[in-house]
Formats: sequence, structure tokens, C-alpha cells
Amino acid sequence: MTRDRPATRLYLFTPELGDPSAFLKQLDAALASADVAAVLLRLADADERSLVNRAKAVAGVVQRRDVALILDGRPELVGRAGADGAHLTGIEALAAALPGLKPDRIAGAGGLRSRHDAMLAGESGADYVMFGELDRGGRRPPFPAVEERVKWWADLVEVPCVGYAGNIDEVTALVQAGADFVALGDWLWTDPQGPSALLAQAAAALAAR
Repeated sequence: MTRDRPATRLYLFTPELGDPSAFLKQLDAALASADVAAVLLRLADADERSLVNRAKAVAGVVQRRDVALILDGRPELVGRAGADGAHLTGIEALAAALPGLKPDRIAGAGGLRSRHDAMLAGESGADYVMFGELDRGGRRPPFPAVEERVKWWADLVEVPCVGYAGNIDEVTALVQAGADFVALGDWLWTDPQGPSALLAQAAAALAAR
């Protein structure tokens, strides 16, 4: 039996950012147009001070709307940047980061290659698991496999799961599969329809659950 769940919410990926200044206005407008639970901040490599300052700039836009700011990796910077947590790729990265993040910060787990990895992440203390996101090479599992993994998890496990949508058409299927959150990748910012139009479509799909 599928467990009772709160309404599904959105989780937005940023593009990989260097100086985020030019992106902040677009991000703010997107957050104003839909109910978003969290933003995954993807930062281009730079020196540590620059990374912290860039994360702080984005945090100022995100957190004033009561949205969580999650760093993509870089758990060592979470506290200094004032972020709410980190998203870790793979069991080893999650295990290494947990002592520095818990109990006050969010530790999310992705890059989970099997059901066993997902269960390990949940048992280790991950605050959520993510299925279907792109790997470092830009590849992802076939979408039917992502749907199946989300449904399996949602039916059995209390830890929230995030289903990654590779396009707007996948949102409805992930909601129906039982995702607690639906992640919209950085395609959101480059699609010709524009972020606000896509977020409106995503919000409609969530409301129709």
C-alpha cells in the first residue's frame, strides 16, 4: 500500500554557475512563480573564497522565499556559505559528508546505481534520495527505469525521494509514481518556453496528482 505523502513539490537545479550575478534576477522570478521546496546550486570550480561568496549571493535570493539552498557536493562549504545542506553523489561521498552535516543540515543522496545503494543511503541517514539525474557524463537511466525506482521507493520507504525530470513531459509520470519532489534540471533555464511557463506546467501537473 502506498504511504500517505504530503503534496509533491519542486526542486530546481541551477546551471553550473561562475559569477551568479546575471542569473539571480531570473532565479528570483522563477521562485516567485511557483511553489519550490529547494534549489540545487551547481558551482563551477573556483577558489574557496569565491565559491563561498557566490553561494552566499544565491542564498540571499533563495532563502528569503523560504526555499532551501542545497550545494551540489562541497559539503565542507555548507556552513560558511549559509546553505541548508549538500547533495552528495554516491554512497562514499554521502558517508564522508554525514558527520559534518547532520543533524543541523540536509544531506541528500544521488548517483545511486542500485536498489541496494538507495537502501544504504536511507539507512545511513540521508534526508532524501534522488533517482534519474544525469551523471557526470550527461547520461541517465531510461525513464521507465526511473519511474519504476521511484514507485518502488515510495511504496516501501519513509525517506523522501526526488524524481529527476529530464523534460516537462516527465513531471506527471513522476508525480503519479509517488515522488515527494520532482527535480527540474538546468534545461529549465534554456528551454524556449521560458522558466515561468514551464514552472506553470509543472505546478499544474503537481496539483492534478
